[in-house]
Amino acid sequence: MNQFVKKAVRFLPIVALTAMSVAFQSCLDDDDNSALYRPTAVVTVCPAADGKFSMVLDDETSLVATNMTSSPFGDKEVRALVNYTEDSSYNGGKGVYINWIDSIRTKEPVIIHVDEDGLTYGSDPIEIVRDWVTVAEDGYLTLRIRTLWDGSGKPHYINLLSGMDPYNPYELELRHDAQGDINGQYGDALIAFNLNNLPHSDRGPVKIKLHWNSFSGKKSLEFDLTMRNETHGDAPKNLVAASLLK
Repeated sequence: MNQFVKKAVRFLPIVALTAMSVAFQSCLDDDDNSALYRPTAVVTVCPAADGKFSMVLDDETSLVATNMTSSPFGDKEVRALVNYTEDSSYNGGKGVYINWIDSIRTKEPVIIHVDEDGLTYGSDPIEIVRDWVTVAEDGYLTLRIRTLWDGSGKPHYINLLSGMDPYNPYELELRHDAQGDINGQYGDALIAFNLNNLPHSDRGPVKIKLHWNSFSGKKSLEFDLTMRNETHGDAPKNLVAASLLK
């Protein structure tokens, strides 16, 4: 395994979302000297045709790794947590030295027909945690989610639905199928959705409205999202280790 890929929290693109043990190492908790263990940012890892890669930090900033020549995630574009140190010796952009990087499960939204109710995607309650990793940028919606886990390792399915409003593809609904795992303790995980393939123009940000079924009833939240500028291509704590995601 690539030495820069963090082993404590692996979001492997296999089947579904599973509750396991606390993700980040215990030294994250209260140690002021543990900066290297905390994520610096959430980025989009963008592989290039020549095998190299860049990282989109926000809608205006790209990062170039000075100590890695190829993406540890191969040819997949993913969102990721990264810990980096700025490298002032790099010329030609914002160079960074990657201390560690860990992918977030990244997927496309599900497009459904207006006549569908989407019940096959579940309606179990889920919470969206409003902190710095819950963000809409670079055409992606990245969410820190919270729900109940019984520790059995049973998969939870998380999907983002679009198409319920035929006139607005940005009226979105987050669906959770807990597969019967509805007891236990609260735990958090991260998931990201690539919305760049939804219809949009280049006239600035779009307004997306996200709906979900929380433990206290229906909720919604609006985000301003700027879609991908193609030129980009060339410390949450106590997260559930979501090692199986779909």
